[in-house]
Amino acid sequence: MAEKGQRNVIAEFTKGFWKENPILVMILGMCPTLAVTTSAINGLTMGLAVVFVLTGSSLIVSIIRNIVPKQVRIATFIVVIATFVTMVDLFLKAFLLDLSKALGPFIPLIVVNCIILGRAEAFASKNTVWRSLLDALGVSLGFTVTLIFLGGIREILGMRTFFGRNVLGAGFEPWVIMLLPPGAFITLGFMLGAKNLIDKKMRERK
Repeated sequence: MAEKGQRNVIAEFTKGFWKENPILVMILGMCPTLAVTTSAINGLTMGLAVVFVLTGSSLIVSIIRNIVPKQVRIATFIVVIATFVTMVDLFLKAFLLDLSKALGPFIPLIVVNCIILGRAEAFASKNTVWRSLLDALGVSLGFTVTLIFLGGIREILGMRTFFGRNVLGAGFEPWVIMLLPPGAFITLGFMLGAKNLIDKKMRERK
Protein backbone atom coordinates (compact mmCIF):
# COMPACT_ATOMS: atom_id res chain seq x y z
CA MET A 1 0.00 0.00 0.00
CA ALA A 2 2.82 2.40 0.91
CA GLU A 3 4.63 1.63 -2.34
CA LYS A 4 1.45 2.31 -4.32
CA GLY A 5 0.98 5.59 -2.51
CA GLN A 6 4.55 6.59 -3.29
CA ARG A 7 4.01 5.80 -6.97
CA ASN A 8 0.89 7.95 -6.96
CA VAL A 9 2.80 10.85 -5.43
CA ILE A 10 5.56 10.57 -8.02
CA ALA A 11 3.04 10.30 -10.86
CA GLU A 12 1.11 13.33 -9.58
CA PHE A 13 4.28 15.41 -9.40
CA THR A 14 5.93 14.32 -12.67
CA LYS A 15 2.86 14.53 -14.93
CA GLY A 16 3.48 18.23 -15.52
CA PHE A 17 6.92 17.57 -16.98
CA TRP A 18 5.74 15.38 -19.84
CA LYS A 19 2.27 13.83 -19.83
CA GLU A 20 0.45 17.07 -18.96
CA ASN A 21 3.11 19.63 -19.84
CA PRO A 22 1.25 22.96 -20.07
CA ILE A 23 3.15 24.09 -23.18
CA LEU A 24 3.90 20.93 -25.12
CA VAL A 25 0.63 19.10 -24.39
CA MET A 26 -2.06 21.50 -23.23
CA ILE A 27 -0.76 24.42 -25.37
CA LEU A 28 -1.43 26.93 -22.59
CA GLY A 29 0.33 30.18 -21.76
CA MET A 30 1.48 30.78 -25.32
CA CYS A 31 1.80 34.57 -24.97
CA PRO A 32 4.60 34.55 -22.36
CA THR A 33 6.04 31.37 -23.83
CA LEU A 34 6.66 32.97 -27.23
CA ALA A 35 7.28 36.54 -26.08
CA VAL A 36 9.77 36.30 -23.21
CA THR A 37 11.94 33.35 -24.26
CA THR A 38 14.57 35.34 -26.13
CA SER A 39 17.03 34.11 -23.50
CA ALA A 40 17.32 31.33 -20.95
CA ILE A 41 17.38 33.74 -18.00
CA ASN A 42 14.10 35.30 -19.12
CA GLY A 43 12.56 31.85 -19.35
CA LEU A 44 13.88 30.92 -15.89
CA THR A 45 12.57 34.12 -14.31
CA MET A 46 9.12 33.79 -15.84
CA GLY A 47 9.05 30.11 -14.88
CA LEU A 48 9.97 30.78 -11.25
CA ALA A 49 7.32 33.50 -11.09
CA VAL A 50 4.74 30.98 -12.28
CA VAL A 51 6.02 28.39 -9.75
CA PHE A 52 5.47 30.86 -6.90
CA VAL A 53 2.08 32.08 -8.09
CA LEU A 54 0.68 28.67 -9.02
CA THR A 55 1.90 26.95 -5.85
CA GLY A 56 0.70 29.72 -3.57
CA SER A 57 -2.67 30.18 -5.24
CA SER A 58 -3.33 26.42 -5.44
CA LEU A 59 -2.59 26.12 -1.73
CA ILE A 60 -5.03 28.90 -0.81
CA VAL A 61 -7.71 27.76 -3.27
CA SER A 62 -7.56 24.21 -1.94
CA ILE A 63 -7.88 25.45 1.64
CA ILE A 64 -10.89 27.68 0.98
CA ARG A 65 -12.59 25.52 -1.67
CA ASN A 66 -15.40 24.40 0.64
CA ILE A 67 -16.26 27.83 2.04
CA VAL A 68 -16.36 29.93 -1.15
CA PRO A 69 -19.86 30.24 -2.67
CA LYS A 70 -20.11 28.89 -6.21
CA GLN A 71 -21.43 32.21 -7.47
CA VAL A 72 -18.15 34.03 -6.70
CA ARG A 73 -15.74 31.12 -7.12
CA ILE A 74 -13.88 32.41 -10.20
CA ALA A 75 -13.76 35.98 -8.89
CA THR A 76 -12.30 34.74 -5.62
CA PHE A 77 -9.68 32.68 -7.42
CA ILE A 78 -8.65 35.70 -9.49
CA VAL A 79 -8.23 37.83 -6.35
CA VAL A 80 -6.05 35.13 -4.77
CA ILE A 81 -3.94 34.80 -7.91
CA ALA A 82 -3.62 38.58 -8.28
CA THR A 83 -2.28 38.83 -4.73
CA PHE A 84 0.60 36.46 -5.46
CA VAL A 85 1.26 38.09 -8.86
CA THR A 86 1.51 41.51 -7.21
CA MET A 87 4.06 40.11 -4.75
CA VAL A 88 6.19 38.76 -7.60
CA ASP A 89 5.87 41.95 -9.64
CA LEU A 90 6.93 44.18 -6.74
CA PHE A 91 9.82 41.85 -5.86
CA LEU A 92 11.20 41.96 -9.42
CA LYS A 93 10.86 45.74 -9.61
CA ALA A 94 12.64 46.13 -6.28
CA PHE A 95 15.51 43.67 -6.72
CA LEU A 96 15.70 42.64 -10.41
CA LEU A 97 14.70 45.75 -12.30
CA ASP A 98 16.41 44.80 -15.58
CA LEU A 99 14.63 41.45 -15.69
CA SER A 100 11.37 43.14 -14.75
CA LYS A 101 11.75 45.49 -17.72
CA ALA A 102 12.71 42.60 -20.03
CA LEU A 103 9.61 40.64 -19.08
CA GLY A 104 7.46 43.74 -19.53
CA PRO A 105 3.71 43.28 -18.98
CA PHE A 106 3.86 39.50 -18.94
CA ILE A 107 4.42 39.27 -15.17
CA PRO A 108 1.19 41.20 -14.34
CA LEU A 109 -0.61 39.20 -17.02
CA ILE A 110 0.02 36.00 -15.01
CA VAL A 111 -3.23 36.97 -13.27
CA VAL A 112 -5.18 35.87 -16.36
CA ASN A 113 -2.77 33.17 -17.45
CA CYS A 114 -4.88 30.15 -18.36
CA ILE A 115 -2.35 27.80 -16.72
CA ILE A 116 -2.85 29.41 -13.30
CA LEU A 117 -6.60 29.88 -13.44
CA GLY A 118 -7.10 26.52 -15.15
CA ARG A 119 -5.27 24.56 -12.45
CA ALA A 120 -7.08 26.49 -9.71
CA GLU A 121 -10.49 25.75 -11.20
CA ALA A 122 -9.89 22.25 -12.59
CA PHE A 123 -7.70 20.80 -9.84
CA ALA A 124 -7.07 22.82 -6.66
CA SER A 125 -10.75 23.58 -6.13
CA LYS A 126 -11.57 19.86 -6.21
CA ASN A 127 -8.65 18.22 -4.39
CA THR A 128 -6.83 18.16 -1.06
CA VAL A 129 -4.06 20.58 -0.16
CA TRP A 130 -1.37 17.91 -0.57
CA ARG A 131 -2.51 16.82 -4.05
CA SER A 132 -2.98 20.44 -5.10
CA LEU A 133 0.57 21.30 -4.05
CA LEU A 134 1.99 18.32 -5.94
CA ASP A 135 0.02 19.24 -9.03
CA ALA A 136 1.01 22.92 -8.85
CA LEU A 137 4.70 22.17 -8.34
CA GLY A 138 4.81 19.57 -11.10
CA VAL A 139 2.95 21.67 -13.68
CA SER A 140 4.81 24.90 -12.89
CA LEU A 141 8.24 23.24 -12.88
CA GLY A 142 7.39 21.52 -16.16
CA PHE A 143 6.47 24.94 -17.53
CA THR A 144 9.76 26.38 -16.22
CA VAL A 145 11.94 23.65 -17.73
CA THR A 146 10.22 24.06 -21.10
CA LEU A 147 10.73 27.85 -21.02
CA ILE A 148 14.43 27.44 -20.17
CA PHE A 149 14.85 24.91 -22.98
CA LEU A 150 13.04 27.12 -25.49
CA GLY A 151 14.84 30.28 -24.36
CA GLY A 152 18.18 28.48 -24.27
CA ILE A 153 17.90 27.30 -27.89
CA ARG A 154 16.92 30.78 -29.07
CA GLU A 155 19.69 32.44 -27.07
CA ILE A 156 22.39 30.04 -28.25
CA LEU A 157 21.46 30.34 -31.91
CA GLY A 158 20.55 34.02 -31.75
CA MET A 159 23.34 35.40 -29.55
CA ARG A 160 25.88 32.54 -29.22
CA THR A 161 25.39 32.62 -25.43
CA PHE A 162 23.65 30.57 -22.75
CA PHE A 163 22.70 32.36 -19.54
CA GLY A 164 24.89 35.19 -20.80
CA ARG A 165 28.01 33.06 -21.28
CA ASN A 166 29.54 32.51 -24.69
CA VAL A 167 29.10 28.90 -25.80
CA LEU A 168 29.73 29.20 -29.54
CA GLY A 169 32.87 30.50 -31.18
CA ALA A 170 33.17 33.77 -33.07
CA GLY A 171 33.03 31.79 -36.29
CA PHE A 172 29.33 31.09 -35.76
CA GLU A 173 27.11 33.73 -37.30
CA PRO A 174 24.12 34.38 -34.98
CA TRP A 175 20.70 33.65 -36.43
CA VAL A 176 18.94 36.93 -35.75
CA ILE A 177 15.60 35.38 -36.67
CA MET A 178 15.77 33.30 -33.48
CA LEU A 179 15.36 36.47 -31.41
CA LEU A 180 12.29 37.52 -33.39
CA PRO A 181 8.72 36.15 -33.13
CA PRO A 182 9.21 33.76 -36.09
CA GLY A 183 12.15 32.19 -34.23
CA ALA A 184 9.91 31.46 -31.25
CA PHE A 185 7.29 29.77 -33.44
CA ILE A 186 9.93 27.75 -35.33
CA THR A 187 11.66 26.55 -32.16
CA LEU A 188 8.41 25.67 -30.42
CA GLY A 189 7.25 23.82 -33.54
CA PHE A 190 10.38 21.65 -33.54
CA MET A 191 9.97 20.98 -29.81
CA LEU A 192 6.35 19.92 -30.31
CA GLY A 193 7.38 17.69 -33.21
CA ALA A 194 10.16 16.10 -31.17
CA LYS A 195 7.80 15.36 -28.26
CA ASN A 196 5.21 13.82 -30.56
CA LEU A 197 7.89 11.68 -32.18
CA ILE A 198 9.19 10.48 -28.81
CA ASP A 199 5.64 9.70 -27.65
CA LYS A 200 5.04 7.71 -30.85
CA LYS A 201 8.23 5.69 -30.35
CA MET A 202 7.27 4.99 -26.74
CA ARG A 203 3.82 3.77 -27.77
CA GLU A 204 5.33 1.49 -30.42
CA ARG A 205 7.67 -0.06 -27.86
CA LYS A 206 4.76 -0.79 -25.54
